[in-house]
Amino acid sequence: MNVAIVGLGLMGGSLALSLKKLDFIKNIVGTDHNKEHQKQALKLNLVSKIIDFEDINKYDIIFLAIPVDGIITSINNLKNISKNTTIIDLGSTKAKIVNSIPKNLRDNFVAAHPMTGTEHFGPSAAIENLYTNMVVVLCDLENSGKHQQEIAKKIFKALNMKKYFMGADEHDRHAAFISHMPHAISYSIANTVMNQENKNDILALAAGGFRSMSRLAKSSPNMWEDVFRQNKDYLLEAIELFEIELQKLKQNIQNEKWDYVHKDIQSGNKLHDILD
Repeated sequence: MNVAIVGLGLMGGSLALSLKKLDFIKNIVGTDHNKEHQKQALKLNLVSKIIDFEDINKYDIIFLAIPVDGIITSINNLKNISKNTTIIDLGSTKAKIVNSIPKNLRDNFVAAHPMTGTEHFGPSAAIENLYTNMVVVLCDLENSGKHQQEIAKKIFKALNMKKYFMGADEHDRHAAFISHMPHAISYSIANTVMNQENKNDILALAAGGFRSMSRLAKSSPNMWEDVFRQNKDYLLEAIELFEIELQKLKQNIQNEKWDYVHKDIQSGNKLHDILD
């Protein structure tokens, strides 16, 4: 099968590197609105050639690895798509994307969210095995065509990904807690320090804790503005619940209720009993 990837940054570029290892993938081409990204992708041998967006309908599988607003624009600009073509988006939100799919493309479309990534972006951020052993969420898969369902399952199985199935709206609420809210907090942590007059002196002390908490603040502003916009309601819910927890801890510290502070910390420890 021949593959076209729209978006040759971290997700699209890393996907290309992984797909090259699959014996049923014959050729991988790409397109990107950023001319510099096109040059980098060719130089790094992520794809065999750069094509125009208008030509992606010639390929068996189309991956949309671009910011979520761009995914909606792209699917509404796709023309002359064969009934056997499989279109897979990799967006971090799902409900608005799924609701934007034109009726004539619904069978073609598979809504997927690989739960992986780094804080880096662009073709130079592409790494091998980014997808290996990671979770991929497939949303409303029953509404995709049978052929497209099988193609998507085959690809993600071959990439050694762990498949989860759920509705798009359910996904978006879960993702708000596990991905979108942490990014919002990380940006806020970074800005809290950057807004201090003596920020350079503060950052001279930065060690593992601060670096871990602020790492996500390096992520693409274009991508995450789109995500925050599309998942606004669930993101705000997650932020508000986080604020309640932070306010509770703040009040316990203010009132010197150290037993309660200890219990809050101890309760937080239990998260990694599940994750680890």
